[in-house]
Amino acid sequence: MPGLSRRQFLLAVSALSAASAIPRELLGPALAARAAPAEAPSTLGQTILQGAVRSGSYRTLVSGPGEPYLPRLDILGRAASASRAASRRSLLYLGHLSDLHVIDAQSPGRIEPMIVQDHSAWGSAFHPQDPLSPHVTASMVKAMSDLRYSPLTGAPMSAAIVTGDSADMHSHRELRWYIDLLDGLSVDPRTSDTFEGVQAWADAVWAYRPGDPAGGAFGAYGFPKLPDLLDQAIAQPVPSVGLPAPWYTVYGNHETLLLGTFDLDSQLRSLAIGGQKSYTLEATATMALGGYAARTSAIQQALDAFGIASGLRPGFRAVPPNPTRALFTHQEFMEQHFETEKAPGPIGHGFTKHNLDTGETWWKADLTPRIRAFGLDTCNAVAGPDGAVPEVQFQWLKKELELAQQQQKLALVFSHHNSDTLENRAQRPGQNEVLIGADEFVAMLLQYPVVVGWLNGHTHLNQILAHRAPSGGGFWEITTASCIDFPQQQQVVELVDNRDGTLSLFTTVVDHAADATPGSGGDYLSLASRSRELASNDWAETPLMRRGSALDRNTELLLPAPFDLSVITDAELEAQHLTERTRLLTHEAALS
Repeated sequence: MPGLSRRQFLLAVSALSAASAIPRELLGPALAARAAPAEAPSTLGQTILQGAVRSGSYRTLVSGPGEPYLPRLDILGRAASASRAASRRSLLYLGHLSDLHVIDAQSPGRIEPMIVQDHSAWGSAFHPQDPLSPHVTASMVKAMSDLRYSPLTGAPMSAAIVTGDSADMHSHRELRWYIDLLDGLSVDPRTSDTFEGVQAWADAVWAYRPGDPAGGAFGAYGFPKLPDLLDQAIAQPVPSVGLPAPWYTVYGNHETLLLGTFDLDSQLRSLAIGGQKSYTLEATATMALGGYAARTSAIQQALDAFGIASGLRPGFRAVPPNPTRALFTHQEFMEQHFETEKAPGPIGHGFTKHNLDTGETWWKADLTPRIRAFGLDTCNAVAGPDGAVPEVQFQWLKKELELAQQQQKLALVFSHHNSDTLENRAQRPGQNEVLIGADEFVAMLLQYPVVVGWLNGHTHLNQILAHRAPSGGGFWEITTASCIDFPQQQQVVELVDNRDGTLSLFTTVVDHAADATPGSGGDYLSLASRSRELASNDWAETPLMRRGSALDRNTELLLPAPFDLSVITDAELEAQHLTERTRLLTHEAALS
C-alpha cells in the first residue's frame, strides 16, 4: 500500500509546522528521515541484577547482559512466519507505568508503624527507600523520554498509560507531585531545614535509619550507614524532563482507600495536615486508627485531637504542619488531572467533563485513529486492596466493545487490578451492586476479537498471561512491576501488524535511568539508584521474584489479526506517525 504522496507529505508538514511552531524548513527534513530503532538504554542491552554481599546479608547491584525478545505462541497456536520481521509495521508504541507510589515520607498521615516489628505484615506501610520515591519517578520519566522512539521499529511514542497507585497515601501533596513529575515540572520535598520523619528518629528502632541503622532489624541485616541520605533527599527540588507523549491514568486502590485498604477516617484527615507524627505502633493504633476500632464519641475525638496537638500523647513527635497534605476525595483525584500542563496533555488525562459532572470514574479515548483505549476503575471503595468490575462498567464496556468491533478498531483495556486480584466483592450493608470477578470479565473480553491487550499493575511484578478464546484467538494480559519495589521497572509496549494475518505485541521492560551502582552525590539519579539498591534488599518480600520469568519481560506476543488490517492504510499510518514525531520534536526542543 502506498504511503503519502509528496504533495500530501508537504501539506502535512505545513499543517504540523503551523500547529507546533517548528519552522517548516526544520520540520520537513526531520520528518522525512527514515525511522530507525532507538539506541536508548533498555533491558534489551543491559539488565540490573543483584551482586555480591556487602555486609551481613545486604547485596549491591551490578549490570548484567541484555535480554532479547522471546516469541510467545500461546494464543496464535502455530509457528509464526519467519519473514514477519521484514514486513512488520508499527501501529502503536505505548509507555506503560504503574504503581509509582509517590511518597511524602515526612507526612503525619503516613502511618509507617503499621509495619509492625517483624517487617512481614503491612509491608507497604514502610520501605527503606520511601524518601526517594519522587527521585525514582523522575528517573523513570527520563527513561521513558529516552525511549521515546521504539527500540524495535523506531516508531514514535503515541501515548503513555498509568495504571494506578500513583499517590501512595492519599495525600494531595503526593497527587500533585506525581502529576507534575509526569508533566515535566520539578517538585520540592522540603518542608523544613531537616528531615522530619521516622527514619531520622532514634526512637523508631523498627525503621531503617540511614544515619545510624544499628540496634534494629535493618542494621542487623546489613543495611548501610548513609548519614547524608535524608538530607540529600530534601536538599533540592526534584527535576523532571516530563513524559514525551500524552498520558492517561486510572484509579488504583491507593487512590481509593488509605493504604489501599481502609476508608478515610476524620481523625486521619486531621492527623495528615497537623503537626504531630506517630512513631510507635501503639500510638498509631490507638490514635490514627481509633475511629475504625470503635466509632468514638465526639468528646473522645476532641480529647484525642487535643492530645496530639499539645504533644501530650506518647509516641508522637512534632513536625511542621502542612495543609497541602490533606487527604483528597475520590472526586478530587479526577479534578486534579485537569490542573495540568497543555503538553504533553491531554487535559484530564483520560477523564473528561462528563466524568466530573457525573462522578463516573471510567473513560474511553482513541490513542490513534484505529486503536481505542478503555480506562476502568476496578477499585473497591469499601474495603480491601483487591478489586472487581462493577456491573455498570461491565455493561458499558461490553457495548463499547461491540461498537469497536463494528468500526474495526483495535481495543486495549487498562485497569489497576489484574485477573489474579479481581475478586473483591466487599459491600456496605444494604448495598446491592453487582461486582464482576475475573472469570466473567475475561470471558466477556474474549467475545470481542478486537480486544488485543489488557494492561494493568497492582501486584508489583512483571507477568504476562495468555487468555485464549474457545474458538481460537484471544488477548494478552500484561502486568508491569512498580517504581517502589525492586526491580523498580516499567515497560513499553508496541503493537505491530506483521502483514501476514497476525499481530504482535512487543513488551520491553524498562529500568529507570539511574545507574546500577549508586553514586555519592545528591542528584536525583544518584538517589534513584540508591533507592533501587535498598529495594532489592527487602528480605520479607522476595524481591527477585518480582522480575518475573524471562517470558514475562521482553517478549513478542503473537495473535491472529481480528480483521483485515489492510483497512489501516500506509498513508493513514504515515500521517499518524508524522503527527507523533512532530510532538516528540517539540519535546526534544524543550529538553535542549
